[in-house]
Amino acid sequence: MKLKNKRHQKILELIKDQDIDTQEALTEYLSVSGIKATQATVSRDIRELHLVKVLSDGGYRYEQRQSDTSDTFSSSVYNFMKDNIITVRTAQNLVVIKCYPGTADAVCASIDAEEKEYVVGSIAGDDTIFLAAEDNAAAEKLRDYIARIIQ
Repeated sequence: MKLKNKRHQKILELIKDQDIDTQEALTEYLSVSGIKATQATVSRDIRELHLVKVLSDGGYRYEQRQSDTSDTFSSSVYNFMKDNIITVRTAQNLVVIKCYPGTADAVCASIDAEEKEYVVGSIAGDDTIFLAAEDNAAAEKLRDYIARIIQ
């Protein structure tokens, strides 16, 4: 997996699990997780992942900004998917996504971070993602959208 993809995945995990409010703190958490990054790199990652500071329990924390409509992914996730997904197919209400080796978990984490209401669950391996959609129609709509992204 590309280092950048691994770092982005870890950042998304960290901000979901921790109240991280500064670039310095995020850089420290990454370091503790075994990922070395400079503050400039973390600053660029924050921009690319569309992280914003939100008020939380009297303080601030980073969160990933949600896209404006429920049918589209944020530009960072869109670009991430475009760069790493090879094929997408449906099997009833499942969307099966094939990725480049080592990237499926990061792509899946990016999709999960979007918290789309029509995706009820996900599982990622090394190069394959299974997304469970709420029904067959939602799966087909999601497949068509992802197919347009990767064309």
